[in-house]
Amino acid sequence: MGANGLDTGERIAARVEAFVRAEVMPYESDPRTQGRHGPLDELVDELREKARKAGVLTPHIGDGGLHLSHRATATILRRAGLSPLGPLAVNVMAPDEGNMYLLGEVATPEQKAHFLQPLVAGTSRSAFLMTEPAAEGGAGSDPSMMKTIARRDGGDWVINGKKAFITGMTGAAVGILMARTDTDGDKMGATLFLVDLPNPAIRIERLIDTIDSASPGGHAVVTIDDLRVPDDQILGAVHQGFHYAQVRLAPGRLTHCSRWLGAATRAQEIATAYTTSRHAFGKLLIDHEGVGFMLADNHIALKQAELTIDWCAGVLDSGQLGTVESSMAKVAVSEALFKIADRCVQMMGGTGVSGDTVVEQIFREIRAFRIYDGPTEVHKWSLAKSIKRAALAA
Repeated sequence: MGANGLDTGERIAARVEAFVRAEVMPYESDPRTQGRHGPLDELVDELREKARKAGVLTPHIGDGGLHLSHRATATILRRAGLSPLGPLAVNVMAPDEGNMYLLGEVATPEQKAHFLQPLVAGTSRSAFLMTEPAAEGGAGSDPSMMKTIARRDGGDWVINGKKAFITGMTGAAVGILMARTDTDGDKMGATLFLVDLPNPAIRIERLIDTIDSASPGGHAVVTIDDLRVPDDQILGAVHQGFHYAQVRLAPGRLTHCSRWLGAATRAQEIATAYTTSRHAFGKLLIDHEGVGFMLADNHIALKQAELTIDWCAGVLDSGQLGTVESSMAKVAVSEALFKIADRCVQMMGGTGVSGDTVVEQIFREIRAFRIYDGPTEVHKWSLAKSIKRAALAA
């Protein structure tokens, strides 16, 4: 197979797994990981320097900025996800991973040099500013509700609005911002703008306390006041923001699935070790049918999730946009992984809900995954619409 082949991905993935197990897992109890709003950048930088020296930093992007195949990338990200800190350490964490992919697909050479290269090098972080505050009727799962507006002013665009749940905003150096750009004759257009951060016209109002805690910089509410952006910082074409968002989101859903499959695999490992060493009522926990069956159910579900991810990656590698397939994968995998994590907590009893292992954190992170990148119910609604269209067209 060629440079983008699955064999290459397997070799890199083995190196990533060895690095995560030996170098990253010992940091899981580091006090710099314990904040409500993600690990400190000081810790992220320390881990990335170790990854750089080990030759596993940004392992899914080769020389010249060439991405590996989606299948190879999924294999690598699964191994990185064995620790909540793994994707951060090797620079495959959201939103940076998705932003790197989008910039690689759409950005001009000048934009790549300025905005993409520092992300690939792991020397800066990024944010994707699309979601808006629900309390103000802004866009969430329905982007057509977007209230952030960009208007022409000479050779520039002036942007005003609010954004919410902007992951990694605190400390980010690169922003990809979506705003409405209404056009004559069209109901609505949207455009993506590239922004250097921090910027005095973009103000972080607060960080939202959420159930998950793996993302440095947390999840921010942001106000945008008269942000001025020149034409050369438009990402792609004007009014094509929704299309480019799908270019990012379809593979992004898959990489989310891959990272959290790794996390669920780790939770299963810990639960297995616990149930094969802990005794109750005269025998090992695993020998109690109620516990053994949960481990068996998890084992089956992990394999099903792996196969689902591989199938969706194959669709994307065939050149299709893969929005329907990625929605299906996102629903199936996120729901399955949540059940796996929940069973692991249950099998471990009090230890499972404590901070003595990472199982409790994995449970929280995967619970959030059922919402992030589109709640399960929104994906099912969208899939039902596509089923209806196909049936009526038959």
